[in-house]
Amino acid sequence: MKKPKELKVKPIRNGTVIDHITANKSLSVLKILGLPHDQSKVTITMNVQSSHMGSKDIVKIESRELYSSEVDQIALIAPKATINIIRDYEIVEKGKVQLLSEIKSLVDCPNPNCITNTIEPIYGKFYVIKKEPVLLRCHYCDRLMEEEEIESQF
Repeated sequence: MKKPKELKVKPIRNGTVIDHITANKSLSVLKILGLPHDQSKVTITMNVQSSHMGSKDIVKIESRELYSSEVDQIALIAPKATINIIRDYEIVEKGKVQLLSEIKSLVDCPNPNCITNTIEPIYGKFYVIKKEPVLLRCHYCDRLMEEEEIESQF
């Protein structure tokens, strides 16, 4: 029996690899990062088999490292993601995203009557009630916000 040719994704010289993204969430990760844009080189792998997660997505971004605020946003939609910083084809830094216990200014409260949705200069503040699936509670109006509502903001 003929064995199929294995296709490999070309490694990146410098940049970031976001691994262990919840399956089918990689496009939301790209939206958070404002990618792709004119000069960006991005590789997306979706629904690949994972021994830890069943299936997962992977995003490789050449010549770009992430800001901590971007990593915080990714944690909201992919709480098991890992961030690998690549320099000269080597992983120089590897870490898991950390879902903070308190989320400030990253998402907006979906309650139209919440004080954060008025002319008052108050930004959203949420407490993490549950990490999987992500469930947030608004500090001001106690409205619960589920993963789908969070993802729709990105």
